[in-house]
Amino acid sequence: MGARNPARYLAPIALIATISATYLIVHRGLTAKQSTTPSPTTSVARPSTSHKLSRARFYVVRPGDSLSVIAARAGESLSTLQSLNPGVNPNALQVGQRLTLRR
Repeated sequence: MGARNPARYLAPIALIATISATYLIVHRGLTAKQSTTPSPTTSVARPSTSHKLSRARFYVVRPGDSLSVIAARAGESLSTLQSLNPGVNPNALQVGQRLTLRR
């Protein structure tokens, strides 16, 4: 019997190392991305903003906002906010979009 080719043993080891490195890189990237994104409770708890919104006539959508969160901050019901903004899709709010809060 002749000598066996070392590539026969090194190829699976290289494959496992590549898969492990890819997993670690992706996992670290996702973990870092989640820690930099503000949690919904952080964006909702803004006591000074709610007073300003109760008098404001318009609101500019910020990242993480939803129509129900905006309604709660402004002191309006969700149905009132929807009736004031009939052309706005509540499931597709875009950052920078301007919403009417009062008539």
